[in-house]
Amino acid sequence: MSFTFGADIPFVELLGFTLEKFEGGESVLHFSPRPEHLNSFAVTHGGAVMTFLDVIMATAARSVEPALGVVTIEMKTTFMRPATVPSGGVLVGQGHLLHRSRQMAFTEGKVFDAQGQLCAHATGTFKYVSRRETTSISTD
Repeated sequence: MSFTFGADIPFVELLGFTLEKFEGGESVLHFSPRPEHLNSFAVTHGGAVMTFLDVIMATAARSVEPALGVVTIEMKTTFMRPATVPSGGVLVGQGHLLHRSRQMAFTEGKVFDAQGQLCAHATGTFKYVSRRETTSISTD
C-alpha cells in the first residue's frame, strides 16, 4: 500500500520515490533508479542516494505530525557500498525518528540494495514548519 507525501514535491516525483510506510516515527520508501540516475560506474549516483535519504528522514519526522512540513537543517551521510539494483529493481529506504522536540526532529535513514545489503546511512536534523500557500513564480 503506497501513501501520498501530503505535499506536491516535483523533484521527488521526478525521481519516482514511493512512500510505503508513514506512521509513528517510521517511514519506508522505494526508489527504482533509472539509467539517468546512475553515475559513470553504472551505480546509483551519490546525489540521488542522498536525496533519497533526505526524503526518507523527512517523512519519518513528518509521520508524527503530517499537517506540518519539515526543512532540513543538517545531514550527515555515510556510503558503505554501491547502491546497485538490477533493471527494474528497487532500493528500499527506512527512516526512523530518534527524538523530537516542539520544533526539531532528529532522525536516521538507511538505504538497502536489492539483496538487502546496507548501502548508505544518514542522520539528519529537521525543523518543523507550518505549510504555506505556494504561489507560482512568473518568468515574464
